[in-house]
Amino acid sequence: MKIKEVIIVEGKYDKIKLDSLLDATVISLDGFQIFKDKEKKELIKMYAEKRGIVILTDSDSAGFLIRNHLKGWIDPKCIKNAYIPEIEGKEKRKEKAGKEGLLGVEGMTKEIILDALKKAGCTKNEKADLTPVTKTDLFASGLSGSENSAKLRQAFLKKAGFPSKLSSNAFLDAINSFLGKEEFEKILKEIKKDS
Repeated sequence: MKIKEVIIVEGKYDKIKLDSLLDATVISLDGFQIFKDKEKKELIKMYAEKRGIVILTDSDSAGFLIRNHLKGWIDPKCIKNAYIPEIEGKEKRKEKAGKEGLLGVEGMTKEIILDALKKAGCTKNEKADLTPVTKTDLFASGLSGSENSAKLRQAFLKKAGFPSKLSSNAFLDAINSFLGKEEFEKILKEIKKDS
């Protein structure tokens, strides 16, 4: 399933689960870290404005607290909400169930997750068929691994309209989510010409 919107989940195990099921950009909030992570908030706002987001959190109190926090600083027109059912149990990797005894996103079946995303109104990603940019491409172009990489990467981020503090992986995700290889090479040529 190729999804245009960026899916926002609570933790890394939720992201791993969704990455195994979908062709989509999935961002993990690292739980309550989102309350103080300004860089991640900037990244999520950019994705929300350009592609829209789908919030998929656990059905417990913590999940709704995080969901409501996101709704507090993201334009509601940019948000779709996906909900999982309240199913008692614990994830296989955990010794005991969570505080409320409910399975989280990582514990849901493929069918439940896909149904939740379908009900949220996710749209097909037309850009998913673009040729992706790889880490090797970033290295070969001088955007990573060289003496001038940081300066060149900042120029690229500015020209592409991306937040200035993206990590390497977030930078690559943003390129592949919004540009594809052809547009990447065009911007790269422009910034190298200007410098």
